[in-house]
Amino acid sequence: MDKLVEIDAVEMRYGGAGGTVAVSDLTLDIAKGEFVAVVGPSGCGKSTLMKLVTGLQLPQKGSVKVAGNRVTKPVSIVGMAFQNPTMLPWRTTLDNILLPLEIVQPHRSRLRAHKAEYVRRVEELLATVGLKGFGEKFPWQLSGGMQQRASLCRALVHEPELLMLDEPFGALDAFTREELWCVIRDLHAARQVTICLVTHDLREAVFLADRVFVMSARPGKVIATRQIDFARPRDTELMYDRAFTDVVHELREHIANARAAA
Repeated sequence: MDKLVEIDAVEMRYGGAGGTVAVSDLTLDIAKGEFVAVVGPSGCGKSTLMKLVTGLQLPQKGSVKVAGNRVTKPVSIVGMAFQNPTMLPWRTTLDNILLPLEIVQPHRSRLRAHKAEYVRRVEELLATVGLKGFGEKFPWQLSGGMQQRASLCRALVHEPELLMLDEPFGALDAFTREELWCVIRDLHAARQVTICLVTHDLREAVFLADRVFVMSARPGKVIATRQIDFARPRDTELMYDRAFTDVVHELREHIANARAAA
């Protein structure tokens, strides 16, 4: 399978030559169409990994490639969603979702002339995530879970090849969080987009991912890779299965060992 992301022996340091080393000897790859999750103790460099892949930070050592090209600037084929949806309160949900198209080429050049086409695309995305008819609502009229669904639409509206998710469900209640696991599961199946999920929730990682990378304490590097072989599509009932629980405990043990070694 073709590799969409290749990270090879990367070191990233904040604060100059004598600053904090966030990741060191970080090596991993993500295949096209794959769903991977990244877990590890707090401060292990999970968010730094996201910045490296998207080109928001460049490493001092090693290389990062996306779609075969070395990353030297922000990568346009990436969509991102975060724990805080950061919706602009003065824009409707539809206009919030359209925002990346005002920035990313070639959509920026086409948006005005093809506005109706893009609006249809947004409405289709909203329907996909269970928000049909909510495009004209303002963020303050949506619940936290609804805002996060809209944030996923915004991350996907420019049809990225790679979707980076930085703890997008962490601030939600357990029931809403599991609902959104199923939404992102179905989006991945329908669109075959490559997804990298950064999370503290081991159940979330095992439920959604094809592979889970476990990172060490700072400076972060991959200390374990776990293939997740549960058949797709996965139902939430899987989380009550002994085999599922065993994988979660295995990952928890890796993280406990990483903390102990810090």
